[in-house]
Amino acid sequence: MTLCTTLLMSTPGVAQKPAPTINDLIPGGATYRFAENLYGVQWWGDSCVKPDIDHLFIVNTRTGQQSLMITREQLNKTLEAEGLPKLPYLNTVEFPWADSGEMLIFLKKKYIIFNLKENKATLLHTLPDKAANIDFCNENRQVAYTVDNNLYIDDRQITQEPDGIICGQSVHRSEFGINKGTFWSPKGNLMAFYRMDESMVTQYPLVDITTRIAEVNNIRYPMAGMTSHKVTVGIYDTNTQTTIYLNAGDPTDRYFTNISWSPDEKSVYLIELNRDQNHSKLCQYDATTGSLMATLIEEKHPKYVEPQHPITFLPWDATKFIYQSQQDGYNHLYLYNTEGKLIKQLTSGAWLVKDLIGFNKKSKCAFIQTTELSPLQSNIYRLDIPSGKRTLLGTDTGVHQAKLSPSGTYFIDTYTAPDVPRSINIIDTQKGKSINLLTAENPFKDFEMPTIETGTIKAADGVTDLYYRMVKPADFDPNKKYPTVVYVYGGPHAQMITNGFQYGARGWDLYMPTQGFIMFTLDNRGSSNRGLEFENCTFRNLGIEECKDQVKGIEYLKTLPYIDAERIGVHGWSYGGHMTTALLLRHPDIFKVGVAGGPVIDWKYYEIMYGERYMDTPESNPEGYEQGNLNNLAGNLKGHLLIIHDDHDDTCVPQHTLSFMKACVDAGTYPDLFIYPGHKHNVIGRDRVHLHEKITRYFAERLR
Repeated sequence: MTLCTTLLMSTPGVAQKPAPTINDLIPGGATYRFAENLYGVQWWGDSCVKPDIDHLFIVNTRTGQQSLMITREQLNKTLEAEGLPKLPYLNTVEFPWADSGEMLIFLKKKYIIFNLKENKATLLHTLPDKAANIDFCNENRQVAYTVDNNLYIDDRQITQEPDGIICGQSVHRSEFGINKGTFWSPKGNLMAFYRMDESMVTQYPLVDITTRIAEVNNIRYPMAGMTSHKVTVGIYDTNTQTTIYLNAGDPTDRYFTNISWSPDEKSVYLIELNRDQNHSKLCQYDATTGSLMATLIEEKHPKYVEPQHPITFLPWDATKFIYQSQQDGYNHLYLYNTEGKLIKQLTSGAWLVKDLIGFNKKSKCAFIQTTELSPLQSNIYRLDIPSGKRTLLGTDTGVHQAKLSPSGTYFIDTYTAPDVPRSINIIDTQKGKSINLLTAENPFKDFEMPTIETGTIKAADGVTDLYYRMVKPADFDPNKKYPTVVYVYGGPHAQMITNGFQYGARGWDLYMPTQGFIMFTLDNRGSSNRGLEFENCTFRNLGIEECKDQVKGIEYLKTLPYIDAERIGVHGWSYGGHMTTALLLRHPDIFKVGVAGGPVIDWKYYEIMYGERYMDTPESNPEGYEQGNLNNLAGNLKGHLLIIHDDHDDTCVPQHTLSFMKACVDAGTYPDLFIYPGHKHNVIGRDRVHLHEKITRYFAERLR
């Protein structure tokens, strides 16, 4: 074990500070504390706009001097005179047009253009009340949206599909980096959109209990190994008001992902993936005819290929694009020409590129977010495309996010570090000069806070380093024995320990030490930001290697004299709910108490895209599904286990929990159950405080 860092969250003082309450620490709490932020800070060309509730300021990027643009009172007078709704705050306005004096307001389903020079407001669009999936095009000032299952642009209905066919929405259950269903071309003349036929997918019943006679809400939920939906891609021409569909052939058991446009709008690119998810193709289609023009890049992997990013063209050379791939074990950037020839690999190493942020056309640079300095961090680099040279921008610590100006001359750097709640700065991308816009105070400065330590231990393979975080009570006494709760997630696309504020600790992680517990979290193999081999070692056997690593964490805890090995509990949600249940059942002599939220119990009840990527199908991997089915282990339950599920969970459907309850009845074991009505896959709003109080009480009554 290597101890990396210790963060003291409390400071000695004359007067004893109070401990934070659960309402101070949990979102939705009446006194919830969070770090100050600049909501809506953005670029207007190379000028930085800094809004607050009542004022809009423009910041000089060379000097940092702020000038008042307009007040909310002034703006609302003009809006009211035009019969338009008044703005409750100014940090939601947008400035998409650098060469104009205009800003864009979206309020109460209305798009309004406000001209600052003329002090004039113009109503641009009024959307229906049921409008969703809204996608405004800055280039043509048209807006795409959906009503129910059909797609509209402005006041024109683009599709007329029956129930069971959905247009203009995210498809493939938002896997493969998909988070929307419409894609405007660079000049706004065309729009690509998804059409998903899920009429053949078996309906899954969820029950709405808000009516006197409960009603069934059916969702289309394709489970692993079952019939999936079929997706096609349409192209709508805003000038001719006509639609064509890409001639991609039979869409059965195929995924169409990562849609992008050529700069000249003549071609649409997408990455096609087979249902086995082990063979991807970058395909080019003619945007006029829908015909396949070329298959430019193909990737195969014995486990899985997981495309997450569309290709990005160089703004100074329309014949070259950047393609992102994990083919060398880490997500890196590759430069190709439009004939599919590899020019060169732009980044390499035992670290990954998390995001391609944008470009500076003049200097031929790209800007990237990477884990190069540490897998716990996200830092911003300038990447010189011709030479491949990388230059760090901003601090070498913390977790950074960047918002690049249109020219690439500046970016707004928002970062946190273990002792930095939030810092927002304007950074010159060539000179590296920084202007501070905000340094937030510690929202917990008036409280006596726990201490946080991070370190590494070896995984169950004896080779791989795993990062952990331990949170101790503020009045920690090394001579006492403490009950310990392991907070776990453990699955792909998640990382619990970071070099962000408080090392990524959540509010509940900080609350439990005020109740006399030690909190411990370990990012096991299978989790995110450590490369492909680190993640895919769990392939076809989800929950097995991960549990072995978590047990290694417990072995480390038992070496510490202040850990009570007879009082160890575990809690997690979703994948963490699976892990919690699995740890109690596979290691009943270690874990005495567990709270599993929204757990996956049987992987054959989970959806196709995620489930089959990591487990294959139940037919091709019966051993893996059988081993991962926690219903088979229900008889092993010795400790106290509380299962919490939301009755409208459309991610981990309630069948998981209900099947486990039946298995426990059959096995003669006695878990506890709590249902949150009206919530989906997580408990949000004020009910979230109730959730964490419920979890806390369960551990306090059975483990403390």
